[in-house]
Amino acid sequence: MNTIHHLSHIDLDGYSCQLVMKEAYENIKFYNANYGAEVGERLNEILEALKANKKDASVLITDLNLTMDESKWISNEIQKLKDYDKITIKLQLLDHHGSGQDSANKFDWYLLDTTRSATQITFDYVNENFSLSPEAMAWIKPYVAIVDAVDLWHQEKHDAFEYGKVCMRLVTETRELNRVMFSNADRDYKHALLFEAAQMLPLDNSNILLDETIHALKKNYFKKDNDDTLDNLATAFIVELLGAAKADKTIYYKGYKGYLSYALGNTSIVGNAFLTTYDEYDFIVDVGPRGTMSLRASNKVNVSLIAKEWAGGGGHPNASGGRLSGFKEQFRYDKVKRQIQNVIDDCESRAGTLEYKKEDT
Repeated sequence: MNTIHHLSHIDLDGYSCQLVMKEAYENIKFYNANYGAEVGERLNEILEALKANKKDASVLITDLNLTMDESKWISNEIQKLKDYDKITIKLQLLDHHGSGQDSANKFDWYLLDTTRSATQITFDYVNENFSLSPEAMAWIKPYVAIVDAVDLWHQEKHDAFEYGKVCMRLVTETRELNRVMFSNADRDYKHALLFEAAQMLPLDNSNILLDETIHALKKNYFKKDNDDTLDNLATAFIVELLGAAKADKTIYYKGYKGYLSYALGNTSIVGNAFLTTYDEYDFIVDVGPRGTMSLRASNKVNVSLIAKEWAGGGGHPNASGGRLSGFKEQFRYDKVKRQIQNVIDDCESRAGTLEYKKEDT
């Protein structure tokens, strides 16, 4: 069974395209992107996977329009894989944004229909090329209708439109997990919540019921044993994810062991919970998309000195921050780590930087 590499947008329509495909085909590797530079980054990521696997596969793009330059580029790269690596890649784009008309006119793999949402187009594509079980069809068909109604803003379809509005908010307010660091976990979370929302659609006053139930759905997703607040349940879940990724996200600075996160946020709570759980670490540093950084320690190293050396920042021995000069926003963690490692290497090699020991704290 060939792998389908499925790239989609990060809104209700985009994630719903993936939810439909998930029920139709087992061997799918999902990716998500917002518009702009991230689209090219994700397509590069897919190409890297195709080259590494060296097997025939498919690339499916939904709810994202490509510029003419992007379309030419991906088409040429797919052709190179066929010519030089002897890999056959089926490329298919399903979209409804009129801004992609030029690309749709030129490329036969570019399906554009402005009268349907991307989810509706994907559903129709699935019915033409795959098969859905009767059980899946029973909930997917009405769910697709509500996504179509709200995405194309058909207010006259009142019930579907109102339910779609709540589903739209369900996606935009599902921010507990980090999309760059934990892309698979974040996507699974959103898919799971949308699936639960789809099951509630036949109930009376379903839009009001879903609106009132969102908080409980989130808690149930993170809950394992004992009940707690959503913040605490999500924090425990995130700390577990951080721990599982230690091999890739550990850094060292002047003999101290640190953990590098990206755009994690809420460093005071999550960072301290991580350091309590994994006491082999001396500090954790979270870097934001614009180069702001937040450092936390637990009486093992004076992070105000790290902040000063890395970015001219400062603060308290166990809680400090600053802004890294020249930091470039990234959509892949490995590229973030590369930038931070350059900062570390530069600071460690620079004569006259501050030296400190654990007892300084």
